[in-house]
Amino acid sequence: MKDIQDIKKYLLTVHPVRRTSGQKAECRQWILRELKRAGWRPREETYGKLNGSVNIVAGDPDRANVFLCTHYDTASRMLLPDFVSPTNVAAHVVYHFTAALLLAAAAFALALAVSFPLNKPELMLPLFLILAVAGLWLAAYGPANQANANGGSSGVVALLAAARAMGYDKRVCLVFLDNNERNLLGASAFKKRHIDKASGNLFIDIDCVGDGEHLLLLPSKHSRWDSRLLEALEEAFPKGGTMEPHLRTKGLHYYPSDNRKFKFHVVVCACRHLAGLGYYIPHLRTRRDTALDEDNIAYVTEGLARFLPLYLEQ
Repeated sequence: MKDIQDIKKYLLTVHPVRRTSGQKAECRQWILRELKRAGWRPREETYGKLNGSVNIVAGDPDRANVFLCTHYDTASRMLLPDFVSPTNVAAHVVYHFTAALLLAAAAFALALAVSFPLNKPELMLPLFLILAVAGLWLAAYGPANQANANGGSSGVVALLAAARAMGYDKRVCLVFLDNNERNLLGASAFKKRHIDKASGNLFIDIDCVGDGEHLLLLPSKHSRWDSRLLEALEEAFPKGGTMEPHLRTKGLHYYPSDNRKFKFHVVVCACRHLAGLGYYIPHLRTRRDTALDEDNIAYVTEGLARFLPLYLEQ
């Protein structure tokens, strides 16, 4: 647990925001040092100016059978929380559709407030379009959110803690992905460079595991039929611990992160539960994203350490 405390404290104190190229470069140097201390051989992978991503890869992607990944960049601030309900897709869609309507309504109101007093109706449409596009740009590339404990940091803490707990294993590759918040550019670049491995091997995406007593394990539609995988997950993440695990193999679920770029994947995320809504992740991309439960990280780390030999040695 002390390892987790140390990693968490350093990351949230020294590198709480990782939006600019300089902030991300400084954080990468720390991650590289931590991985080397844990016995891994990490390196940076760059993908050119057009993509702009720099991923950290520990281990040999060409020899690995399992890839553990998370993203290390942090998000911009949003006026409304970035609501995520992985198992209630309808609620997820309705929320974001409503948020888009509110943005459009605000842009319309501002355009009307400018054009009407000037008696310039011809300004209405172009001004509305400019304001709507500006609102969308701010949501993706606006001021950095200053609190990123769960949404941007819990996965980094969990993967670094897992690297220490597991030790180096040539069958495993650790990937810290860049530009999750910019249309998953880091995951796209990694997939393109390692297309054969990315298309046929298991990727476990660890994201938002710091806030919530329920641990969701979400296999993709291509992974949920792998009985060996499901048995290993059930055994590795037992009930009765500090978190309540839920292996979801039926029904529709959606998780909007780097996992979308990999065919065979499992998402690992922590959620709260609300009757009538189901599982959800609170406070993303707001100043209230301050929870990073060390017990959650310990449960995830121990589960991954149990899972890998169960899955790889069957």
